[in-house]
Amino acid sequence: MAHGDPGRPVDETSAAMLQALFTTSPVGLHLLDPELRVVRLNTAMPATRGVAPDDFVGRPIRDVYHMVEGNEAEIVLRDVLETGEPLWQHIVRARTKGEPPEQRYFEITALRLEDGDHEVLGLAVTAIDVTERERGRSRAEVLDAVRRQVGRALDPAVTGSELVSALVPEFADVAVVEVVDSVIRGDEPPPAPMPPGTPLMRTAFRSGAAHPPQAFPVGEVRRLPAPTPFTQALSDLRPRVVPLRPGAPWMPVDPARTEAMHSSSSHTLLVVPLALRDAVLGLVSLYRAGESPPFDSGDRQLAVELAAHTALGIDNARRFIREHTIAATVQRQLLPRRPEAHTSLETSYLSVTGGDPGAWYDSIALSGARTALVVGNVSGRGLNAAATMGQLRTVVRSLAAFDLAPDELLARLHDTAIELAFERANLPLGDPLRREALTANCVYAVHDPLAGTCVLATAGRLAPVVVRPGHAVTVPDTPSGPCLGATEDAPFATAEFEVPPGSVLVFTSDPLVTEYLAESSAQLRAAPDYAERPLRDLCDAVAYALPDGLGAGDAAVIIARTRAFPASDFVTWRLEADRTSVATARHRTRRQLADWGVDDETSSDTQLIVSELVTNAVRYGTPPIEIRLIRDRSLTCEVRDASPAAPHLRHAHVADEGGRGLFLTAQLAQNWGIRYAAEGKTVWAEQPLPDRH
Repeated sequence: MAHGDPGRPVDETSAAMLQALFTTSPVGLHLLDPELRVVRLNTAMPATRGVAPDDFVGRPIRDVYHMVEGNEAEIVLRDVLETGEPLWQHIVRARTKGEPPEQRYFEITALRLEDGDHEVLGLAVTAIDVTERERGRSRAEVLDAVRRQVGRALDPAVTGSELVSALVPEFADVAVVEVVDSVIRGDEPPPAPMPPGTPLMRTAFRSGAAHPPQAFPVGEVRRLPAPTPFTQALSDLRPRVVPLRPGAPWMPVDPARTEAMHSSSSHTLLVVPLALRDAVLGLVSLYRAGESPPFDSGDRQLAVELAAHTALGIDNARRFIREHTIAATVQRQLLPRRPEAHTSLETSYLSVTGGDPGAWYDSIALSGARTALVVGNVSGRGLNAAATMGQLRTVVRSLAAFDLAPDELLARLHDTAIELAFERANLPLGDPLRREALTANCVYAVHDPLAGTCVLATAGRLAPVVVRPGHAVTVPDTPSGPCLGATEDAPFATAEFEVPPGSVLVFTSDPLVTEYLAESSAQLRAAPDYAERPLRDLCDAVAYALPDGLGAGDAAVIIARTRAFPASDFVTWRLEADRTSVATARHRTRRQLADWGVDDETSSDTQLIVSELVTNAVRYGTPPIEIRLIRDRSLTCEVRDASPAAPHLRHAHVADEGGRGLFLTAQLAQNWGIRYAAEGKTVWAEQPLPDRH
């Protein structure tokens, strides 16, 4: 007897409770016999609505719920029958009847029923419809996957591939991404509504089918026929869920897509524009086919979020491409287009793609038939790196005109980089460039064909690979100075090594490339004849030798081959430290220039230059005194002595008897300067030779 109502039997109350549960409870209640056949069930569940309960009595549970996973539900229920272990909150998928059938999720709990003698009577099963909860969880997982996977690469095509990989098959059976063709090249996207006839490139396609049909292949650029749901979405920037029913009025306009839809058994299309700030970037088309449920309003809202994230990734990639293109253009304008011609040094540049716009190379003609080779690399990316590179390259060329030793030139270049870094650090707080450190690597090498040597200094770990005529490949032991612009205040040092005629030097702006060429130098060693082989072929051999991920596309590379300077084109004389040496130098100069066929006017000017320079060396210099004449692209006169004291140009007064030597030299010469060495100095002057090229 119940305490609340002594007059009502307990069995009667329990029966009333069961009746209420089986008729009005939103929770699916099922009594199953040991063969998993229905004994009793309620009709409140979506799977049983509109069906008389007696129609299911005696039928297997699989007839009530058309399981997506086949007999998975029966397997877990039989396990409960056999073991007696309850099944708690197990998720199964089932299809309800209707057109089209709807896929729903149920959370089932099953308990084994026994009588007093522990004989198994069957199962009590509850089923709760958790479709909306599971769909929400599934959508959250898809959104999380897209946020993690999409937009990692700064490439619009790769971004599309990342999106379709994250959506198929978890969210759609087929996914297609198309991007406005001009956006792929980095141009500004067109404003909405998208102008008719705007070409789009199909950048990504993915399907769950083994051999999916496609309207047209990935990579093809096409104009969308109109009007279709695709062009309408790009016109008003609104997503659309479109049932794909045969005979839709827009289908004849786009027969290729229509055929692909029908061939893949697609029944629903969800088309979402890729847009950012009312500008059109592209389009995402999602399809569900076969027994997959149609897209609903929740799917449409999720697709909008996915498209917004993807559009941001594509726009970031577009901006990167645009900046990369501008930086590469600036880099090409700042770098020499082709190597300068040098009598004793043949050079070739390996093309730079702009992958590292801060990389630069240069070859500079110096006095005394020497050549400077420069390779460097500025930290950072984009236009700022290219601009800084241009500044440093200009400074190097300006300093090279002063005939500075490599270590001294890099020390002064280091001071310039520190000033540029200071200016950058004092930019306004909101300028992102302020947070980027400015450092650079650089190698400055001077090849002297008359001495057969190369002297270099490095900022950072840059050193050349040297291949001598016998095919011996080495990397000179070069002291590494501090990176340009770094706070480290270490001195720069020089290294000198012999480079006999026929040697090949490979300078790169990337130490990893240099190390690989030195350690895996089969291509360099296999060159059959360095003396005659075109340097362009050797550049190609170097590019082919580099493995993937270590290409020369991001590095500045100079390949130089040394030649013997013609012995007939230079002479050197040792002079005594007395006044008679002036006349001797003039006489020898006149005779040598006559042998070279130099015209009388140039010869007369050269003799006067020789007189003044030798006079200065005799009066103010220290023995030994040497004079050297070099016939190269220009005619060079060099006077060397052991004194480190530098003469300087001055304008003598009218009554002065001397002091006009360097002034006269500067007037007669095309260029002049002073070059210092450990054993003294060299004063030189150059004159043009019209018949030399």
